[in-house]
Amino acid sequence: MSHTEHDDGGGLRARILAGERTAFAELYEEHARAVYHYALRLTGDWSTAEEVMSDTFLAAWRGRERLDPDGGPLLPWLLGIATHKARNANRGLRRRLAFLSRQPPPPPVADFAAETAGRLDDERRLAAVHRALGRLRPAEREVLVLCVWSGLDYRQAAEALDVPVGTVRSRLSRARTRLRKLAEETTEKSEPGRARGEDIDRAALAALSVREEPA
Repeated sequence: MSHTEHDDGGGLRARILAGERTAFAELYEEHARAVYHYALRLTGDWSTAEEVMSDTFLAAWRGRERLDPDGGPLLPWLLGIATHKARNANRGLRRRLAFLSRQPPPPPVADFAAETAGRLDDERRLAAVHRALGRLRPAEREVLVLCVWSGLDYRQAAEALDVPVGTVRSRLSRARTRLRKLAEETTEKSEPGRARGEDIDRAALAALSVREEPA
């Protein structure tokens, strides 16, 4: 059973609205991982995702009084906050990368390949997914990550983004179409041994595996 299914948000929502700290601790335990992975896929950076997650829960606690007392699951609310935090973080990250690109390269360091191989593989996979997602418009990328990897249905994604359900459907359709074209383009252009193109292709195809919901 997914995290969106075993938390109807009712009693917990009322306790959070009442300012009960233990209820908020339960909310964190329940959804911190989902918020982190959502932020990671939007930002493509481990430390930035951690910051986004922390900022999300801090903003949620501070803004708890604005929480709708009659809503459903609480994850869409959290991911809606995380969306805004990730947007801000991405703008800051782009500024930092632009600054670093103008600096001289750092001195070489010792290679601890045996200890870092697993981490590097994870980073390559993350970078591949982020490159594929980076070919989408931000609004399409957010809907894709919400519906594909975060497990939200159309209604919950609409709640998180504060847009109509129809907008979620159309954005998701455009995102899937764009990634499908990207997968076809990289397959046509890639040559044997060109790992980067293959990585983008696999990432794009993986993103296309979202389950279609009935209209």
